[in-house]
Amino acid sequence: MRRINNGVSNNMKVAIFAGGLGTRLGEETSVIPKPMIRIGEYPVIWHIMKIYSHFGFNDFVVLCGYKNEVVKDYFMNYYMNNSDITIDYEDNSVEIHKKNSEKWKVTLVDTGINSMTGARLKKARSFLENDQFFLTYGDGVSDVNIKDLLEAHEKSGKILTLTAIQPEGRFGVLKIDENLVTSFGEKKDTIDSWINGGFFVVNPEIFDHIPDGKDTIFEQTTLNGLAEHGQLNAYKHNGFWHCMDTLKDKNDLNALWHSRKAPWKIWEE
Repeated sequence: MRRINNGVSNNMKVAIFAGGLGTRLGEETSVIPKPMIRIGEYPVIWHIMKIYSHFGFNDFVVLCGYKNEVVKDYFMNYYMNNSDITIDYEDNSVEIHKKNSEKWKVTLVDTGINSMTGARLKKARSFLENDQFFLTYGDGVSDVNIKDLLEAHEKSGKILTLTAIQPEGRFGVLKIDENLVTSFGEKKDTIDSWINGGFFVVNPEIFDHIPDGKDTIFEQTTLNGLAEHGQLNAYKHNGFWHCMDTLKDKNDLNALWHSRKAPWKIWEE
């Protein structure tokens, strides 16, 4: 099985859910999809990709849906929009003065406007099924150590490892026996509650555990099924994690970013 060494890429792919409606963010997501909402000058999906890139993982598969053209336009024009250029209209030449580029390879997969998470992932099967891969949501940032997460997954021998975190009690909780997730539960206000923070490591046989159909919800069907069969491992992360679910979340993340104390900014400029 492939391993990473001192942050050097082992070519594992990173799949990112980026197709949901994001209705709780109101007017902003009527124009752009939630992963494209900005923290500072960059969309939240850019921040997520920078986290993985810091550990050497630069091959991304973005699972698009709602307003997928906005995501495609951003990445198609990323290079030019992040460089200083001179356009000479007399001879139609373009000179690039400052090149701000990434090492990224980005595959954009249109998984349908109304598809649920399980269906989105299964539609990207041809890009992911040959090896283990990372999977995360396009709206959550964290200072999770991706190297340690991968090592924990490989030691577990399970089909999937999720990152379990402890935020405020507005999410469904996990029941964890040591590092094995045994069930998903209802929302509960207790400091001992753990929730699914995304940042998954997934073995390719996961696709055999995703039923067909656009209404298949990854969390309800696949993760619950893995938990029932003892195949869902938990990597407990006690550091920073925050999702952009509401307008308050957006404002909080932007305040952290502008303070230059954003805990998820683990990469160098």
